[in-house]
Amino acid sequence: MQTANEDQAEYWGNSESGTKWLTFEDKLDHMLAPVLDLVLERADLTPGLRVLDIGCGTGASTVAAARAVGPEGHVLGADISAPFLDRAAQRADAVGLPNAAFQLADAQVAPFEPETRDVAISRFGVMFFDDPVAAFTNIAKALVPGGRMIFAAWGPLSDNPWFRVPHVAATAHLGHPPKYGRHAPGPLAFQDIDRVTGLMTRAGLRDVSGEPVPLRLPGLNSVEDTASLCTRVGPAARVIAHFDGSEDDARIIQRAVQGEFEHFVVDGIPGLPAVINLFQARRAA
Repeated sequence: MQTANEDQAEYWGNSESGTKWLTFEDKLDHMLAPVLDLVLERADLTPGLRVLDIGCGTGASTVAAARAVGPEGHVLGADISAPFLDRAAQRADAVGLPNAAFQLADAQVAPFEPETRDVAISRFGVMFFDDPVAAFTNIAKALVPGGRMIFAAWGPLSDNPWFRVPHVAATAHLGHPPKYGRHAPGPLAFQDIDRVTGLMTRAGLRDVSGEPVPLRLPGLNSVEDTASLCTRVGPAARVIAHFDGSEDDARIIQRAVQGEFEHFVVDGIPGLPAVINLFQARRAA
């Protein structure tokens, strides 16, 4: 695989922290379902469309898109993680979707077949590029003239307890790992809408727009289960891994997260408010 993002390939393909997403696949798909619904709603996929799914992960987005475009359409899921793609292919096969295919690819540099896709979508797969302008330029090459892009990314840390609460709890207990630039590749790299729309414009895209969309992410069966998930993956997990934290450390952090998540229970049902940045654009005609 040709790659310009070796650190991301290593993290998502080989590290224990990255591949934990396989362990918690069902729970993560449940909590992030409103984000996928948002992307698919805005993409307005209809039968016969050819779709490129960037950063498809374990395949929830590719499977949903393949169902939407029907047997006369096609979806190519691309991801930098071979373990994720193996699982994604299993999921597509299990539900009988021969119109879904998968490619191990760094979308910043991958030589996708040019002008073969009507739409490019992504649920949280575009924030990890070392050079976003190069990535958007390369993805656009796969689109037909006038083809559309619809991407979802996390909004600011302050608006997303999914990240903020576990991060605060973990760093309060273990300390702060080395800081990275605010716009360094990572989950929150696209929190600044004006910056990202500027990058997309520089990549030659047209009709570029970005908007913050408030959502509520459904929790799991209990606040405890929700806090456990958000401690085992995401920013808390990265802090714990950096400091070689113990299971006792993880439990202490989880209890702190659980206490904060209690504030987000509505009618006895746990959930987390979120702000998702939704970006749209077209390849120049």
